[in-house]
Amino acid sequence: MIFLGLDIGSSSVKVALLDGETGRCLGAVQQPEQEFKIDAPQTGWAEQAPTMWWDATVAGIKQLIAQNPGAGERISAIGISYQMHGLVVVDKQGEVLHPSIIWCDSRAAQTGAAAYAELGEQWCMSNLLNSPGNFTFAKLKWLAENRPEVFAKIDKIMLPGDYIAMRLTGEATTTPSGLSEGVMWNFQNQSAAVDVFDRLGVDPNLIPAIKPNFGEAGQVSSEVANTLGINPAAKLTYRAGDQPNNAFSLNVLESGEFATTAGTSGVVYAVTDKNISDTQQRINSFLHVNHQPQSPTVGLLACINGAGRMNSWLRNLFVEAGSDISYASMSNVANKAPIGSEGLVVHPFGNGGERMFGNKLLQAEISGLDLNRHGLSHISRGVQEGVAFAMAMGTEMINNMGVAAHVIRAGKANMFLSPVFSAAFVNATGTPVELYDTNGAEGAARGAGWASGYYTSREEAFSCLEKLSVIEPDQTTAQQYQDAYASWKNKLAL
Repeated sequence: MIFLGLDIGSSSVKVALLDGETGRCLGAVQQPEQEFKIDAPQTGWAEQAPTMWWDATVAGIKQLIAQNPGAGERISAIGISYQMHGLVVVDKQGEVLHPSIIWCDSRAAQTGAAAYAELGEQWCMSNLLNSPGNFTFAKLKWLAENRPEVFAKIDKIMLPGDYIAMRLTGEATTTPSGLSEGVMWNFQNQSAAVDVFDRLGVDPNLIPAIKPNFGEAGQVSSEVANTLGINPAAKLTYRAGDQPNNAFSLNVLESGEFATTAGTSGVVYAVTDKNISDTQQRINSFLHVNHQPQSPTVGLLACINGAGRMNSWLRNLFVEAGSDISYASMSNVANKAPIGSEGLVVHPFGNGGERMFGNKLLQAEISGLDLNRHGLSHISRGVQEGVAFAMAMGTEMINNMGVAAHVIRAGKANMFLSPVFSAAFVNATGTPVELYDTNGAEGAARGAGWASGYYTSREEAFSCLEKLSVIEPDQTTAQQYQDAYASWKNKLAL
């Protein structure tokens, strides 16, 4: 059997095929080749057309099937990973009514704060483990208050992955983990938070049918199967937000295990078996993909919006100046500057409201710039150290909640391809990082195989997950990194 994995990002859609028998990836593609556009009609807004994700999904699947003749008819199960916290609203015909308000959009922060005040801090922390914040429910409430003509036509609300699932199967569905990431799940009742909807004047019937994260959630429609060239008996069996899925991809499933990623945003994600929350809401608590009422697992998530986005911003400056420099070459430039960038400090914010700082719209900053000492290498290193230190701060916050990191797992991708970034993160946290050969689309395919019953155990599902290397803290430079990290925190103006 072959399993199909989809990773619906805000930059692109990635598609992978996994051979069930060998556990190896048969191939992977990305659509489009250039990054998706994010529309920003106003400062702090971020929107995308859900149909754009679907068109890229169709193109990616067709491309991958063409590269692997005969594979399409052997696909038995499909898994979906997707950008978290976005809102998709559709009418009774399943037509999109409004551009998706995606994860880095900040417009609903005040709406969420008002909802938090109305529901009460104690109630929210006990039942939701989060404030409505700037998450999916707050975005829905914002639509109700600011786009009543759109809101009146809504039949169902969905997260981005739910929309792709609907296009595949023809059915509007969601998952417990997805509802929790939208702050629409009651941890005490182990059910959708209909009480939140009722108390804040939103019809809970807008929530689609709830399907398990692991388990059959629908069959591909015959029309879509014919269009894509895949087995019409293929079933959707796995769905998760990108960060829970990244953790799953890295075999992070039990309490005390940590995962991280540094793509467009930077995330540190830890699993615990306790319903714990951060009363300051710097860290968010969501159901993990393998959560069961009798064996709870909760993911603690620290997010930095401007991680890889800060690095790509710097690269674009090189490109605009006529140098089509690679990220690897940028790392080489950064390595010419000493640890700590001789006092130059970069705070990598400016890509939407930062959750770790109360959803404030912080700006990216370069401080301590000495025109007689600092050059391009210092700025390049400062950017990578700044992202690493922001992620180290997230790790520190999770540790302070009582969940200690002994080792952190990451895919060898994005900023973890850079030795400069990796060393800064490992030494700032004082924690080894294991690097693996995997990605979100492959993880979603592996999840589909396990959830379909083809793999019967965790050990079997991850038997082919390849550990590439381990980066250990360097005793000779650790103190320099710790000093640079302390200076970075001291210069953080909030």
